Amino acid sequence: MLTSFFKRGAVAAVALAGLTTAAFAQMELKIMAPAAPGGGWDGTARSMQQALTAAGIAKSVQVTNVTGAGGTIGLAQLIGAKGDGHQLMVNGFVMVGAILLNKSPVNLTQATPIARLTAEALVIVVPTDSPIKNAKDLADRVKADPAKVTWAGGSAGGADHILAALFTEAAGGDAKKINYIPFSGGGEALAAMLGGRVTAGISGYGEFEGQIKAGKLRVVGVSASKRLANAPDAPTLKEGGVNVELLNWRSVVAPPGLSDAQKTELSGAIDKMVKSKEWAEILKARGWDDAYLASAEFDAFLKNETVRVEKVMKDVGLVK
Repeated sequence: MLTSFFKRGAVAAVALAGLTTAAFAQMELKIMAPAAPGGGWDGTARSMQQALTAAGIAKSVQVTNVTGAGGTIGLAQLIGAKGDGHQLMVNGFVMVGAILLNKSPVNLTQATPIARLTAEALVIVVPTDSPIKNAKDLADRVKADPAKVTWAGGSAGGADHILAALFTEAAGGDAKKINYIPFSGGGEALAAMLGGRVTAGISGYGEFEGQIKAGKLRVVGVSASKRLANAPDAPTLKEGGVNVELLNWRSVVAPPGLSDAQKTELSGAIDKMVKSKEWAEILKARGWDDAYLASAEFDAFLKNETVRVEKVMKDVGLVK
């Protein structure tokens, strides 16, 4: 009789697993990329679309683009979709600064945290004919006169700008005096460096990889805790004596006002996605690092990261 009971329990467990999979497979999701097509957030949203459908986690996934103000226009739309358990939005480090810089009336504390997904270390590079050979050389210049060191990077208040400020502070310089020049694309920043118009450039490694391997750019340091797998010869900033670490992370959030059941369903779908072979293949193909944090851990991380970014932006003078 006891054996019969266990058999029935095993059958029930298998049936429940089948129902769970079937429930996921019937999901119809909408993922917003709060930026133009072709960028990092758009790429993340479309990669999620690919993995979720290919792994049979969702029946359909629709990706939409909402541009403007560092993603805060899209965030406002997400906040307005209160209670919608089928809506997700990709965001990341850049949005934390954009909310402060644009004095946005909405912020990420109003959204429902679902997961942190990926992270990308940044690199600081100089032209190979630069007299700056390593992080110490650059730190010495920054400490002597921050205003004389020109930095090329992405948008003001973004990850590149924050790294320049953190580097300057770690080197003993005044972050309010940094000379940061934002460029709309990596190609423009690259041209400025190779043309000798700036001292150093900051971006993700992939942005400069071709020029680094061609011997036109030298890596001063990587902002990760350890050397990159695809750039083992590039030292970390910490190895160079500059105690700075920063990752340009990307994540996914949902609207406010979700029921516990809705939040559990969305979190479960993303947890299943990040553990799928389809997602692993995407990470490898795109050169992204897996930085998965589930909902509660991501929520705690986001609160700490917001405090850190706000401090740096005040130090730089971007916000009061």
